[in-house]
Amino acid sequence: MAEIFIVEDNPQIIGAVTKELAKWQHSVTTVQDWQEVTTEIMAAQPDLVLFDITLPSFDGFYWIQDLRKQSQVPIIVISAADIDSNVMHAVAAGADDYLMKPFSMTVLLAKVQALLRRNRQEENSPQVDWDDNHFNTLTNEVHNSAGQAQLTPTEGAMLQVLLSHRNQTVSKETLLEWLWQGGKYLNENTLNVNISRLRAKLTPLKLDRAIRTERGVGYRLVTADE
Repeated sequence: MAEIFIVEDNPQIIGAVTKELAKWQHSVTTVQDWQEVTTEIMAAQPDLVLFDITLPSFDGFYWIQDLRKQSQVPIIVISAADIDSNVMHAVAAGADDYLMKPFSMTVLLAKVQALLRRNRQEENSPQVDWDDNHFNTLTNEVHNSAGQAQLTPTEGAMLQVLLSHRNQTVSKETLLEWLWQGGKYLNENTLNVNISRLRAKLTPLKLDRAIRTERGVGYRLVTADE
């Protein structure tokens, strides 16, 4: 059973999602004060957060960015807004996946279960070391002698895939399938945004050039012995 926090102001959607999640013994918490969304999420310590974009106070992008200052909890954005423009904005803000209204409860549940499963797998995995670098899959932290970087769950999962195929090119299709379980509304642009964010996070550790782009194919994590 997981604790799911829903940031949504439509009571019909809240009721339908809560009913569906309850079938799988997931419990749901909702927002009580729209001026204290981040505070309420941190107090609830959920396993996953479902975020709408259009909200009574600040929009979902604002709250996602605010939450990411304190937590790396998995986030799925649910919105009726235009998918192509807002998916990149959502991912850039720190979301892990995206679903467009109206949506199938089956698809929503599949995304929730996949993200929860991925997060639990990361928590059970040991620390990954390469060259003089260390990646903690529990906390999504990377550190070496130059410093430390805190990654989001999506960035951490992406690094984990690249590390498991170090010195090999991983296709964009493989990364998208692994990260988002083949999510229907995701495209290469969202992957490119995440790669850029990951490189930016790794720059202070002098690892920004460790991820190479194989044009038209995918990405490759280069180690010192290549």
